[in-house]
Amino acid sequence: MAKPTAHRAPGSVPAESVDADRVLAFINTLSARPTAAPAEQLVSYEALVTWARDQHLVSAAAGERLLAQGRKHPQQAAAVLARARDLREALNGLAEAIDAGRTPAPAVLDTISGMLAAAYAHGRLVPHEGALQWVSAADDELDRVLWEIGRAAGRLVLSPRLARVRACAAGECGWWFMDDTKNRSRRWCDMKLCGNREKLRRFRSKT
Repeated sequence: MAKPTAHRAPGSVPAESVDADRVLAFINTLSARPTAAPAEQLVSYEALVTWARDQHLVSAAAGERLLAQGRKHPQQAAAVLARARDLREALNGLAEAIDAGRTPAPAVLDTISGMLAAAYAHGRLVPHEGALQWVSAADDELDRVLWEIGRAAGRLVLSPRLARVRACAAGECGWWFMDDTKNRSRRWCDMKLCGNREKLRRFRSKT
């Protein structure tokens, strides 16, 4: 069973932390990766847009417009969903490489680079609260969600926070998290879920 995806609105935490949360939440839309039956959250284009709305990557109004476009163009929406899953697996490959201390595969970097290039090719600078902000220049394009994820991923991969990406130690979980402990000792994506479950499993194995 898929675990609930945590999300928090931007503004109360540093921008790079928001990016990390969103990117890892995106990777974690496929749960139980190490098992024979992973749980897929992105089962449709509608599910992809709903996830993006919950993560505050698109507004509720923009989400409704994207869903309407998806209903009008189901084949194109299905193609976007396939690209979203490809990007997710590339980001998962990047996380695996970082966690293992090895260089990411060229194909992984090419996929992420391609999405990042597309994201910035479809954006523009606008004034925002006395500064400048990069926003989408094509609000109703079906790929809008991918571009928003691409921008967040682009900021994360160039941030020192990338080195803190860790895999949950629970054998059947497959989720990723940011280890912000001082000695980088965190082991579980969620202590109440995976941590307690693994401790109970170990206790039972000793009895």
